[in-house]
Amino acid sequence: MTSIAAAANENLANISNVLIYSAMAVYTLAFLAHIAEWVFGSRSAVGRTAAALTVEAQAPAAAAKAAQGGGTAVLERPKVVTRSAVGSRDIPDGPGAAGTSEKGDVYGRIAISLTVLAFLLHAGAVLTRALSVERAPWGNMYEFSTTFGMVVVAVYLGLLVAKKNVRWLGLPLTTTILLDLGLALSVLYTDSDQLVPALHSYWLWIHVSCAILSGAALWVGACSTLMYLIRDGYEARLVIGRTGAGLDRYLAELPQDRKYARLKAKIARGTDNPVSRLPAAATLDKFAYRINATVFPLWTFTIVAGAIWAEAAWGRYWGWDPKEVWSFITWVAYACYLHARATAGWKGRKAAYIALAAFACYIFNYYGVNIFVTGKHSYAGV
Repeated sequence: MTSIAAAANENLANISNVLIYSAMAVYTLAFLAHIAEWVFGSRSAVGRTAAALTVEAQAPAAAAKAAQGGGTAVLERPKVVTRSAVGSRDIPDGPGAAGTSEKGDVYGRIAISLTVLAFLLHAGAVLTRALSVERAPWGNMYEFSTTFGMVVVAVYLGLLVAKKNVRWLGLPLTTTILLDLGLALSVLYTDSDQLVPALHSYWLWIHVSCAILSGAALWVGACSTLMYLIRDGYEARLVIGRTGAGLDRYLAELPQDRKYARLKAKIARGTDNPVSRLPAAATLDKFAYRINATVFPLWTFTIVAGAIWAEAAWGRYWGWDPKEVWSFITWVAYACYLHARATAGWKGRKAAYIALAAFACYIFNYYGVNIFVTGKHSYAGV
């Protein structure tokens, strides 16, 4: 398929740039509003909830009871507390980023409204960039990054519209989008221009759009997995009474020479309040699994579509190009995660580590391979 390349419309390209900077400004305001939401979140209600759960779920490390029979004292076997399997603790979801604070909730709603406004500006920037060259707005790394960020926000807002409990994602979302757009503008920026002839194909719309949508959903899955690991550690300490006053006692009893353990305890003391407001570990783990399992077929199709396009452009389906290899490595990593989730002994934290490693492969496939490795995909430019 051949087409006549149109000259770039500089006015639309400039409008796109202005809209991107405007979107970043509004995302920054949303970021600050989300911080206020977490800061003003109810501390007292969370503290009471944690204390109640600790009393109910606490299992003492050792217990001794004396029986008054024949003058002989009988000692009970000490109870050993181990990390519970996913979903076995019966701990409810946290109250959310705002806790029970009305002021925190107001800031959260403001943050969502600002995110919607920023998304509209962001979408306008992507659209005007596409119109400026009359093609898909993902022909280089700058365009891919801006479109990727837009789709991540769209997935988040779509989950909110579907009434999913994901408002806690707002702060990591706005942080990620600001980093993504900042990197795109400062390092990856490319002037609006036409592509090389090999990219003038309808497969550009199919293959790359699937890669962007897959990556956006995988980001949500990875963020949920990371929060699961953090929340799971908190719940493990909650069960043995090592939160709140219990954590303070534990820290006071720790020898001074155990510096790493003391550092972990101090970090836990500073982060327990916001972590306690997250959904339960079992909820986060299930949500991350559903996201990754749902998007895995789309990532599979992305690779297949890329192979079909490669045959049309270069005359072969597979040529061990670095991008092809790392796309397949990412696919294998997520396949291992899905298999681990269904395998006894690999659920929970072990599977979560595999999921994070798989997403790291996706990120390296984009940034690392495109920037540091020369291959067939390099002609698209940074």
